[in-house]
Amino acid sequence: MSSRVTFFEVEILDYKTKKQLCFLDKVEPHASINDIRLMFHKFYPQWYPARQSMRLDPSNLACICHSSHYIKRLIEIIFVHRFSHGTMPLKSIFKNCFFYWGFAAWLAYYINHPLYTPPSYGQKQINFSLITFLLCEAGNFSIHVELNNLRGNGPKTRRIPYPTKNPFTWLFFFVSCPNYTYEVGAWISFTIMTQCVPVGLFTLVGFVQMTIWAKDKHCTYVREFKDYPSLRMPIIPFLL
Repeated sequence: MSSRVTFFEVEILDYKTKKQLCFLDKVEPHASINDIRLMFHKFYPQWYPARQSMRLDPSNLACICHSSHYIKRLIEIIFVHRFSHGTMPLKSIFKNCFFYWGFAAWLAYYINHPLYTPPSYGQKQINFSLITFLLCEAGNFSIHVELNNLRGNGPKTRRIPYPTKNPFTWLFFFVSCPNYTYEVGAWISFTIMTQCVPVGLFTLVGFVQMTIWAKDKHCTYVREFKDYPSLRMPIIPFLL
């Protein structure tokens, strides 16, 4: 006597309007989210035209932004930064790798999870945070280039950085370490873009660490230069 096979019907809804788009029949009980997605694209290609395939969802966009941030940092290490010390302590290498790799894996797990929820305000929220992210990345790079230009006489040469014609350097009017200000801004934008708690925690930890570095550098400037601008704060204008 043959056993009877049970199938399910899956209703596909528009995630914005909640209106029914179609039904998928003969869906096996053990089908995964990815299996249903493939069935949907196969039987209803009109809902997935080429113009939509070029549109980035938050997970793909997050991957591009996250990767481009660290590609930028590698380029800066090779072509921009000048280091006072020739090497990094061995324990710092393990600590940094554990921090960045661990958080990257945690962020990727949540952002690429099948149950990941897109940002509450949809494409507007994504576009706003993307523009802010790109501006902060450009600002961070501009500050690093300007700091590099100050060290024309060697990596240990220290001078007061001042704003230039580049608008991104105008933060020097208000903070001693605008590179950290832009860095924090980029990760806040990334948090808004992904609307993911682990990203927010990563941003918070990074902000605390960069605030410590900024305060140390600000104190060094104040100690070494008697004419150092009094309006400047370490990292956040007028506050911190």
